[in-house]
Amino acid sequence: MKRKLSLLFILFVSFGITVSFINSSAFDELPLNAAIPQPDYKMKNVSGNEVCLNEAKTTKGLLVIFTCNTCPYVKLSETRIKDYSDYCLSNGLGCILINSNEAQRSEDDSFEKMSAYYAAQNLKCSYAVDVKSQLANAFGATRTPQCFLFGAKGLVYKGAIDDNVKDPSAVKAAYLKDALTAVVKGTAPAIQETKSIGCTIKRLE
Repeated sequence: MKRKLSLLFILFVSFGITVSFINSSAFDELPLNAAIPQPDYKMKNVSGNEVCLNEAKTTKGLLVIFTCNTCPYVKLSETRIKDYSDYCLSNGLGCILINSNEAQRSEDDSFEKMSAYYAAQNLKCSYAVDVKSQLANAFGATRTPQCFLFGAKGLVYKGAIDDNVKDPSAVKAAYLKDALTAVVKGTAPAIQETKSIGCTIKRLE
């Protein structure tokens, strides 16, 4: 993935370590119709085993959601993430949640905290650690939550869950739900790309 020159450097004082946080715009977002990137990259799942995207996908496709334990926008979307991940598993679609917040592994996005969050949310799909934000870099993912939905032949939807992250009762355009319904039916989503609104993925280098 091509990296731009723009980097944001932040000094991390604790323990005398200097950490550089990468500007999220340094990575190009995966284009529509693209194949799943790094399909065999193994990640630690909250179940304790390892999982890769090739294993998570089905013949119908795969939903990848970049998320975390801490982002306020994720917190507002928890019910929807749960509902749509369950919908995938009930309708023959693969689904995996990815935590790429590498800069917060010693904090609330640690593996132990991920496992506790997974149990509290009663999730059923995989929830995996993206070490050094490698998969997020390959996708060009910059936000949490951010969705990438693959059909049988490639990426068919990317972006937000819907048009109102703050109030699910006020949603007028359920982008992800409509895209999932289309993929299950074997058709192309009417809307294939929207802008994700959320917290930045906390990368480090």
